[in-house]
Amino acid sequence: MKLVYDLRSDLDKNPERVKQAQAMTLNSEKPLLGLKGSHGLFASAEWWNNIETGKIPKKTITGKIEEMFFAGQDSRWGDQVNSFTLRLPDGSHVSESIYTNQKADRRLFRVGAVVCFTYVFDELKKQPSRDGAVNYAQIVLEVAISSTTSKGAASATGG
Repeated sequence: MKLVYDLRSDLDKNPERVKQAQAMTLNSEKPLLGLKGSHGLFASAEWWNNIETGKIPKKTITGKIEEMFFAGQDSRWGDQVNSFTLRLPDGSHVSESIYTNQKADRRLFRVGAVVCFTYVFDELKKQPSRDGAVNYAQIVLEVAISSTTSKGAASATGG
């Protein structure tokens, strides 16, 4: 598996994203928008430490790409794709977007490739969720992909 996306690297290249997310957390005039900040401001040293120690929950899923498609309403050129359907080991499906730190790695996303996503779940200001549980933002932390396509069943990894 090749690591093609790492949130820390992405944020290093996009400091404005960090600044905006932190500003929304600190904005008391918008009590329903943004992250709660209960485990540190987004992308702060405290936040990263809380991911490493498990205070901010993580989840890893692995599956095989079954379909590639374009999602969204923006115009595109030719046969561009930005999303895919991932079949998980239990037979369920999730739709996900292509995440890469290097544009050239987009070519690795194709039918049959095995993809591993690691997410972190940071609490949102708006609580609770519709079902009464904690409302989280699901943030992509890392994406790894096989360099060859897999014909066998994908296997899950814990996270």
